Amino acid sequence: MSKIRFSGTLLFVFITLFSLYACGPKDSNIQAAVETAIKNNAAVTGISASVQDGVVTLSGECKDEASKSAVEAEAAKVKGVKRVVNNCTITPPPMQQQAPVTISPDDTLSKNVKDAIAGYPGVNATVTDGVVTLTGEIKRANLQKLMMSLQSLHPKKINNKLTIK
Repeated sequence: MSKIRFSGTLLFVFITLFSLYACGPKDSNIQAAVETAIKNNAAVTGISASVQDGVVTLSGECKDEASKSAVEAEAAKVKGVKRVVNNCTITPPPMQQQAPVTISPDDTLSKNVKDAIAGYPGVNATVTDGVVTLTGEIKRANLQKLMMSLQSLHPKKINNKLTIK
């Protein structure tokens, strides 16, 4: 008789535990609650959530690490969530455009080129359509300095026809 009573009690406990487990929130209800919680957070947009067995998986893009953490915290607060897997990525900042290289008009460029070659006797320069053509002779030690000063003037091109001494 005690075996039957024990078996009956054990069966009752298992049925009670199973029914309590089955009464927990369904994945679809958890997903709806998580999506509502995420939508109420104005700092993030474009995040989606999926739920399986109480585990919430978040995906989408966040603007920064703080937003990513905030979304995860919001999802974790929802009743029935066992764990949150945050697969959200952080949106990279927009690339800054570099200022376009300005090409000096010939008159201004010619004047600046003449000033640049003034310290190098034997070097001649002509400017045509933004292209600087160098002729004459120069010492090897001075060539790099001259070329750097001419490059800083932003010509279209430098044709180096100099003879190195």
